[in-house]
Amino acid sequence: MKILVCISNVPDTTTKITFTGDNTEFNTAGVQYIVNPYDEIALSRAIELAEDGKGTVTVINVGEAATDPTIRKALAIGADDAVRINAAPRDAYFVATQIAEYAKSNEFDIILCGRESIDYNGSQVAAMVGELLDIPSISIIKKLDYDGSTATIEREIEGGKEVVSVTGKFVASCAEGTAEAKIPNMRGIMSARTKPLQVVEAVAVEEVGKISKFETPAPRGSVKLIPAESAEELIGLLHSEAKVI
Repeated sequence: MKILVCISNVPDTTTKITFTGDNTEFNTAGVQYIVNPYDEIALSRAIELAEDGKGTVTVINVGEAATDPTIRKALAIGADDAVRINAAPRDAYFVATQIAEYAKSNEFDIILCGRESIDYNGSQVAAMVGELLDIPSISIIKKLDYDGSTATIEREIEGGKEVVSVTGKFVASCAEGTAEAKIPNMRGIMSARTKPLQVVEAVAVEEVGKISKFETPAPRGSVKLIPAESAEELIGLLHSEAKVI
């Protein structure tokens, strides 16, 4: 069993987000990057499935050389080898195409990724990869079992859960609950230094969209505290200032 796990290089969750170039580019100055947390969940489940010699786990990232430390962390967590498609990930279609092209020439039984990346929150790549490879794609899964040929997958739906059975190759995007994210130990960190990291040049992809501008949320307004016994004052403010009644 060969599993391919797609990982994104994203800003740490504590990063203060700013933009440059008239709000057209993310300001990377001083930003710490991490493995996308949802992708870590996917990687952890892949490692569990491949335990005891049942298979191998390859991680793939579309990014430039600056993403290598993030890829090495994925190797430290437990992936067997890694591939970096040498290109800036300009949009979801570009990323999905690069992953699909690599997967076409390197047979994989399962392709996993996170439900979304925490920077753009697009939730697009898994479905696009499935479409480009003409294999089933199951989005936002909560549980994955695999017997070597058939996968049993659970998804949350309105008011309950959906159980899906898939035979053959498939793509799935993982959400919380699929697995517990693993923390690399010292042995994993040391072995990650020598695990294979292959760099592959990107294929040409037509540009189908472009971000024209970023905007940050409006700053929070001031808070007024009204004593509990001043109900009339509160009602007056909700009517005259907040205009919600």
